[in-house]
Amino acid sequence: MDAIVIYESIYGNTRQVAEAIGDGVGASAVLPVHEAQGRQGTPDLLIVGGPTQVHGLATKRSRHVAVHTATEDGRSHLEAGATTEPGLRTWLHDLSPAAAHHAAAFDTRLDKSPWISGGAARGIAQRLRRVGIDVIATESFLVADTEGPLEAGELERARAWGAELARALPASKKLLVEA
Repeated sequence: MDAIVIYESIYGNTRQVAEAIGDGVGASAVLPVHEAQGRQGTPDLLIVGGPTQVHGLATKRSRHVAVHTATEDGRSHLEAGATTEPGLRTWLHDLSPAAAHHAAAFDTRLDKSPWISGGAARGIAQRLRRVGIDVIATESFLVADTEGPLEAGELERARAWGAELARALPASKKLLVEA
């Protein structure tokens, strides 16, 4: 199975989760979204994730505000390319149905009820479905505060979710063939 993980990250939490998922699923590549533009090929599984900002998928403005606030406050743990275009919203908008056979979506969000914190995974999944890609799973991974760190055990949970995706994909392929 060929799996690719594409992510957007501002403070590094989503990158860490993406790398752990990639380890679990045995991904052939784990790429920040700004390096995924123009990528060729159709993987069996495309795993896409980003941070939750303003209750959903980050926007160009919300990324710039987050970077500006962190820089102004003297924090230096920003991801390289945090504001580099395209962002995840643009990349998903330009995605072709030939980008993957199946997909999964994930986000990082505050450790609060989704009613309070929101979540980006749902918006990612909707955009993937809109272009005709079969979304087999979504998941949220929790951060302790807006900029992190990740809650204890989240990287292990991300690795396990990646392994679960790898096991689930052959079953979903069989179901599609039988239908």
